[in-house]
Amino acid sequence: MVPAAVRSLVTRRHPDCAAPEGRGRKVTVNLAESPLGWLHARGLISDRQLLAGDALRADFERSGLAPRLTMRWDAAPPDGSPRTLRSHDAATVAQIDARRRFDAAMAHVGSGLADICWRVICAGEGMAGAERGLGWPARSGRLVLTLALDRLAAHYRLPG
Repeated sequence: MVPAAVRSLVTRRHPDCAAPEGRGRKVTVNLAESPLGWLHARGLISDRQLLAGDALRADFERSGLAPRLTMRWDAAPPDGSPRTLRSHDAATVAQIDARRRFDAAMAHVGSGLADICWRVICAGEGMAGAERGLGWPARSGRLVLTLALDRLAAHYRLPG
């Protein structure tokens, strides 16, 4: 069982739900699971910045850019010929659209800020690990991340 200090459960409306406000599917989220949720739960980033990070993460996940964690278990072709692209292997329209949105958002953020976005938002790396990986001084990553999140919020046209 996870100690209460590590769990920070809230109920939210699912972002994919197209139902009007107050309706639709609700999900319970542990804010301590993601680095952005952790920062938001402690008041270190704003609601707008959290929404911008969540939008980027959703596009990243929908696009299928994350590496595969297991091997492919589908059967090899019976005649021994090399694998060909089958219909279930092809990227869906939703994946292609999400990839375009993700690429546009990262381009809008800029090359200097995209690294911290990818590490913290997409890869789920902690702030200290991201700072070390980028060769930055300790405690500098949050400032840079907040700048990147503000640019993301402007790209996604979030109010605020």
